[in-house]
Amino acid sequence: MKSYIIAPLTKLTKYNIKIIFGNKFLYFVLSAVGFYILTVALSLISDDEITTASGYNMLLVPSILLIFYPACFGIQNDQDAKIIEIIFGIPNYRYKVWLFRLLISYCICFILTLFLSAVTNWLVVEVPPAELAIQAMVPALFIGMLCFMLSTIVRNGNGTAVFIIVIGLLLFILNGILGDSKWNLFLNPFHLPLDKNPEIFYNTVVNNRIIILLASLICLLTGLYKTQNREKFI
Repeated sequence: MKSYIIAPLTKLTKYNIKIIFGNKFLYFVLSAVGFYILTVALSLISDDEITTASGYNMLLVPSILLIFYPACFGIQNDQDAKIIEIIFGIPNYRYKVWLFRLLISYCICFILTLFLSAVTNWLVVEVPPAELAIQAMVPALFIGMLCFMLSTIVRNGNGTAVFIIVIGLLLFILNGILGDSKWNLFLNPFHLPLDKNPEIFYNTVVNNRIIILLASLICLLTGLYKTQNREKFI
């Protein structure tokens, strides 16, 4: 019985991975790993102490890179593969397809982020790999959902990518301005400021994660709502 379920599900997953990454999956994995190696190298040659907070910063951009392409170019890849009409041809099928693809994308992103976290623990500094990977996935979750939402509005992968890059630059600028505020997308949960009470900082981190998760859910629901207009995509 299990084989009847697992075998078709495996084929479906492999097929959707090809569509999601447009046969460019390896390139994005290599780019994420390359950026991780560069960040580690810069940290090692600097005079700053490498801590768990440093490990979080090392994983932040690679995890975002891994989700960036499938979320931005998912709809365009469907159009290029000439299957967009099939997706819209069956009632509510598009929701199942794109939710399934987002799930696959995030699973792959988490597995690779967890792997890089384990490498950090093994070669760079002692860190809790699972906790580090989960925390790094929170900003990646929001960025991915934001990419998906914008892709349903722009309906072009390159256009969506441009918007996300501009928004990303603004968020990185705000990172320095907002600092340890609960509104900072890139708040480092492992970097406890010397002038803050640990309990207050913990509450700030919890509120920050709740805000990001709620914002991610809003982006997802908005994106799914935008897909109701079939004529704009075909």
